[in-house]
Amino acid sequence: MENFQENISVQNERALLVGAVLKNTYSDNLAELVALVESAGAMVVDRVLQKIHKPHSATYIGTGKAKHIGERAKANKADVVIFDNNLSPAQIRELEEIIGVKVIDRSELILDIFASRARTKQAKLQVALAQLEYTYPRLTRMWSHLDTVTGAAASGGVGTRGTGEQQLEIDRRLISKKLTELKKELASIDARKIREIDNRGGLFKICIVGYTNAGKSTLMNALTDADVYVENRLFATLDTRTKQWTIEGSKKVLLSDTVGFVRNLPHQLVASFKATLEEAVNADLLLHVVDVSNSEAHDQAQNAKKVLDEIGCKDKTTLVLLNKADVVAKDSQLELLQTIYPDAICISAKTGMNLDLLKAKTLEIYEGGLATLRITINAADGKIQSYLESAAEIIDRQFGDNTVILDVRIGKNQVADLQRFKPMKVEEIDI
Repeated sequence: MENFQENISVQNERALLVGAVLKNTYSDNLAELVALVESAGAMVVDRVLQKIHKPHSATYIGTGKAKHIGERAKANKADVVIFDNNLSPAQIRELEEIIGVKVIDRSELILDIFASRARTKQAKLQVALAQLEYTYPRLTRMWSHLDTVTGAAASGGVGTRGTGEQQLEIDRRLISKKLTELKKELASIDARKIREIDNRGGLFKICIVGYTNAGKSTLMNALTDADVYVENRLFATLDTRTKQWTIEGSKKVLLSDTVGFVRNLPHQLVASFKATLEEAVNADLLLHVVDVSNSEAHDQAQNAKKVLDEIGCKDKTTLVLLNKADVVAKDSQLELLQTIYPDAICISAKTGMNLDLLKAKTLEIYEGGLATLRITINAADGKIQSYLESAAEIIDRQFGDNTVILDVRIGKNQVADLQRFKPMKVEEIDI
């Protein structure tokens, strides 16, 4: 079986881009597809945007338009035609026959980018699983060029199956076996990863989410000196990093970034990156970063929210950050976004603009209001004393026989964490 990554890779290829949009809907200008293609290492030589009443069953865009694209591909010496739509295996096979060059769709392109970005073992396994999940129903297209059945074989007699059909059955068995192995290995890593997330004690967990290239890694670096890899290209970061972030005094939280979202993110990737996205699912607060310098900022924010809803974050406390506000091209766009997201904070992760406001708002959410408590504990219990030193303001401390009495001012959200420490006596007081 051919290596799937090599089969779809567009590195150093000349690409003709095609976008088919339904009439009376939003008209995509292919800007995002251009960014994806360039991020994959290909060169855009031409682009075609076509309005359609409904997708054509055989070619998605219609036979006549497919022939026109074939002529454009030949004139521009294109190596690959990339659709901004998700196509069926039959549609890709038909289009390749008409156009005369390799055809891939949006999902295949994103899978190619993820494969080239994966660095850790977990990320590589996640991408490999997503690729095979995508490949399995498309095996017929991948091996159609080996089908040499002719003559008597055409009648479907016994023993007349061609090389392609025989290879197809072999590949299905191989992929089925490989899928089982990958899922087993990834499940082991995922379980360990999820245990790590669950076992992070009582620390407040914050996750940075948002569209790819919105500035999540830059923000992570600005807040924690995490030294996360940053580059101005889509999906520069696939692996989650978690660092401590001091929001005030000794009050620390855990801050994680995640893989960026994108419009029509292949569901295979969402499924295989489950453990990575678990950071967002288990977070106490989401920081949703929106690139306001991008003309499609609102649509990108909505697409990111759609993915968050799909993975179980619909009701999660979320703080919207309008990033790159220092370089926004049109004030009117920023004003519109501020109207849509009235509680958002305008920031610049790159320059540090308004990060003090972000800290203040995060602290407010972290505390959820303040409670004043008198806590009596065993003098030998160092764990709760250490926790209170970091999570609360110590107002008074008195020592008794084998006990310590602490008057503290603590966030109401942190009061529930005290239940982890026993035995102790907790009472609310007025000071």
